[in-house]
Amino acid sequence: MSANDTPRAYDAVIIGAGHNGLVAAAYLARAGRSVLVLERLDHTGGAAVSSRPFAGIDARLSRYSYLVSLLPDKIVRDLGLDFRVRARTISSYTPVERAGRPTGLLVGGGEQRTREAFARLTGGDHEYEAWRRFYGMTGRVARRVFPTLTEPLPSRDDLRRRIDDETAWRTLFEEPLGVAVEQTFADDLVRGVVLTDALIGTFADAHDPSLAQNRCFLYHVIGGGTGAWDVPVGGMGALTDALAAAARAAGARIATGHEAIRIDTDGRTAEVVHRTADGEAVAVARHVLVNASPHELAALTGDAAPEPAEGAQLKVNMLLERLPRLRDPGTDPREAFAGTFHIAEGYAQLATAHAQAAAGELPGAPPSEIYCHSLTDPTILGPGLAERGWHTLTLFGLHTPARLFDRDNDAVREELLRSTLAQLDAHLAEPLADCLATDADGRPCIEAKTPLDLERDLRLPGGNIFHRALSWPYAQEGGGRWGVETRHANVLLCGAGAVRGGGVSGVPGHNAAMAVLEAAG
Repeated sequence: MSANDTPRAYDAVIIGAGHNGLVAAAYLARAGRSVLVLERLDHTGGAAVSSRPFAGIDARLSRYSYLVSLLPDKIVRDLGLDFRVRARTISSYTPVERAGRPTGLLVGGGEQRTREAFARLTGGDHEYEAWRRFYGMTGRVARRVFPTLTEPLPSRDDLRRRIDDETAWRTLFEEPLGVAVEQTFADDLVRGVVLTDALIGTFADAHDPSLAQNRCFLYHVIGGGTGAWDVPVGGMGALTDALAAAARAAGARIATGHEAIRIDTDGRTAEVVHRTADGEAVAVARHVLVNASPHELAALTGDAAPEPAEGAQLKVNMLLERLPRLRDPGTDPREAFAGTFHIAEGYAQLATAHAQAAAGELPGAPPSEIYCHSLTDPTILGPGLAERGWHTLTLFGLHTPARLFDRDNDAVREELLRSTLAQLDAHLAEPLADCLATDADGRPCIEAKTPLDLERDLRLPGGNIFHRALSWPYAQEGGGRWGVETRHANVLLCGAGAVRGGGVSGVPGHNAAMAVLEAAG
């Protein structure tokens, strides 16, 4: 449509065909609303996509987001999605050297096996019993909080009453998480394993007074009411493909290659100006749902941009011809890499890495964690690769804020990647480089993404995977009923930057759709 054509009117225009935008589109279209989804890229999915990043190799990697915890079963059921996840039999493995010998902590494989692993590491049952009590507490919180994510926002007092555990409330909502970690656990390695869930994509110390680490930890332990992080069958793109199919089947129109550039609204009717291959076009809508960052929303509406919150992660995708052998002779690599493989994530190591990065230096021992999707779901590998023993590896590095890459993104990326892999190699019986596959051009199958790369590729402000600092899952003074409202009555934020956003959840998409349907009576 050219700018001279009569604009077509819709009940809702959704900007961005990432998973949250597609969730909103499917709900609204199923409710009989006319829906247009505008996506600037030539494909749907946003950051929740599967792709083949290595030339000539048929392996579909979940290139950006990679595990599922926060997606409610309710959304899968409501939208009739053909999408499944598989549980990982091992939760985590953390290698360490004790008394001059390589060993490690393997969590999973049954209660007795986990208890024995703690006893071998710490010399008794104390740490395991503390672990059980602590995660028993977070499990009770998860069962009470998770169902509220797809309900209107509770007040702070309402959520506190719902949790009905003053110790849990103080631990998670009121005092820095480091207090509870240090009071509950004695072993440095165990403390570090607990703390890592508070630092994924969040640059904070265990005792940060802002409690950014607490909010991150809360979202990592409440998913599904259990805190379990599962593997998407077929890769993350299987979810967004299923969502796009559900939205289209319900009647939504999805227009890829259409970049929204401006929203003009009087609070009742909005015009969305978007760029197409043929020039600019206009779509008219009663409601506009923006599945993009709050910074992008401000740019579209002409409002003042919010304070930036930089990302702090290194994302590395790899393809191996075989899993590397471990220095720890008592652990099978197929188990170690099936869960979350923690590297340089002792409690003191995490504190040192944060202090170094806060001072503007790359961490001397960069903390990171790895998991192997293909051990749980080999379907992402092309014919013959699984039989030959090939595997994918995903590495997520911590405490690398975007500011560290400002001087020279490419050079710092390479320096950080080398030092990160060196930390992993210290626990392997063979260098990881010897296990890497090569692509059709003879290059090692490894790619790394910094926060600045994510800002460029996905328009994440500062490379922040949550779009901005995570919020508490309760209503703030002056906030809206669903946590998706903006200063414009008919413009809603349905991306990760909404209240209760962040992660692959579909929650902001669901909540924005509910807000629209409620407004229409």
